[in-house]
Amino acid sequence: MPYYVYRVGTLGVLTKLAEFPAFRDASAFAKAQRVADAAGATGRVKVMFADNELAAEDLLGQVREPGPALPEDD
Repeated sequence: MPYYVYRVGTLGVLTKLAEFPAFRDASAFAKAQRVADAAGATGRVKVMFADNELAAEDLLGQVREPGPALPEDD
């Protein structure tokens, strides 16, 4: 399965930036985009592992439940 790199803009608008066969390449591309965008681009750059573009976009659009609460330090 390939790795897809998307920009998640305001109101959840997805823009596909690239597609890679390996995580290393996708991660390096995403990090480079984040550094280049640090000046003032809107949205976030996300890497998604999925069967196809439609599945990647579906996963990016899902709301994730928060993880279990961590015990407080006493």
